[in-house]
Amino acid sequence: MARSTKEEALETRGRILDAAAEVFHQRGVSRTTLADVATAADVTRGAIYWHFKNKGDLFDAMCERVRLPLEAMFEKTADENAQDPLTQFRNKCLFALQEAISNPESRKIFEIVMHKCELVDPEDPIMIRQHECFLQGRTDIERLLRFAVAKGQLPRDLDPILAAVMAQGLLFGILSNWTFSPHSFDLAENASKVIDNCIHMFKTSPFVLKNNGN
Repeated sequence: MARSTKEEALETRGRILDAAAEVFHQRGVSRTTLADVATAADVTRGAIYWHFKNKGDLFDAMCERVRLPLEAMFEKTADENAQDPLTQFRNKCLFALQEAISNPESRKIFEIVMHKCELVDPEDPIMIRQHECFLQGRTDIERLLRFAVAKGQLPRDLDPILAAVMAQGLLFGILSNWTFSPHSFDLAENASKVIDNCIHMFKTSPFVLKNNGN
């Protein structure tokens, strides 16, 4: 009986998250209430509060469905003793793009975060959490690039902070543009070219170095 109850609770939680993604995608985050989510999930508001403290907690749990695979991939590859950190960086970036291309649920969450989440209140828990994840993502990229420099795969005077800012901006910009207008360019065809061009720039451009004469 306990096993059945636990499975039912997990099934209800999953149904709520599925409904939240659908309603947030249709209405936008700020215009969606927990009552809207409850109706879409065919549960009571009490059931939602059983699993989630508030809308911010629900939104964060929904985002974790995309965030956790990315973080898990980083944890498996971000090893300072790894022999090929630059390939790890490339694979991590490609994984993010391919998630949007091939996983409809991930794509929906990317679209919500980038286009249907009105972040205007600096005290909003959703905004605070998104800001934390943004900074953590940049730190993760910077760490991999530092490993690549240490292994001699990138110039020893590469500015890893600037390079991480540029790499994150490229990824975010590509995902934002493509999810806004997926028919405007073929991301599947060009994803690897985008990342390889970024790596080539880090290897050859004098403007990503700490001392470039400026």
